[in-house]
Amino acid sequence: MNFLISAFNLILYQPLFNTLVLLYEILPGHDFGLAIIILTVLIRLVLYPSSLQSIRSQKAMAEIQPKIQEIQRNYKNDQAKQAQVIMELYRKERISPFSGCLPLLLQLPILIALYQVFWRGFQPEQLVNLYSFVPHPGQINPFSLGIVNLSQPNAIFAILSGALQFLQTKMLNPRQKEYSLKPKDNKTSQFSEIMQKEMLYIFPVFTVFILLRLPSAIGLYWIITTLFAIIQQYLVFRKQTDANIQILHQ
Repeated sequence: MNFLISAFNLILYQPLFNTLVLLYEILPGHDFGLAIIILTVLIRLVLYPSSLQSIRSQKAMAEIQPKIQEIQRNYKNDQAKQAQVIMELYRKERISPFSGCLPLLLQLPILIALYQVFWRGFQPEQLVNLYSFVPHPGQINPFSLGIVNLSQPNAIFAILSGALQFLQTKMLNPRQKEYSLKPKDNKTSQFSEIMQKEMLYIFPVFTVFILLRLPSAIGLYWIITTLFAIIQQYLVFRKQTDANIQILHQ
């Protein structure tokens, strides 16, 4: 366990912490908020390929949900056949049900390290983790623009983070005709549809609840990374729409 902790600090925590302090030192005015924004953008650029794959996979999975619901309804009394037909659908559409999760799992250690940086980075004793070439800031000023104390929770940041996450999740749900399922038709499909709708609201509310208790530096990171994801999703979806229009006109 100690080896894993040391490896985590050496490979992720220290590089991210040193990058943040370096940005804080070289930026005009030593604005910690601006340093967090730039660090977040840099991380999103590094993770762009994996997040792009995740977005495409999640979008594809959302678009075939009506077909999956229809299969569940047609084979509601034969679970083995239902699973077989769904897997055939995945192969036909060239979709892996787990491809959208793998990039997220790869990003998880980076997210944990970032939370550690923003959570512990304000503590003076953390400055011992600085590399020799990184200027020692003496003491990090947690204020951004002289107004927001990023070491303390901020309700505005928390609410804005939840709202942006709702928008991001909403973008992944395609506007489509509802497949009306009577209660006696397919309870599994109905349950899946209800859970999908509930998660659209539960996760943003949960985000607000958590960020109300954490330093607003984490909320600022969440806002910027979600904005980046929304822009990325918009570009991906617009490209797909343009490609579909060109196919229709051919």
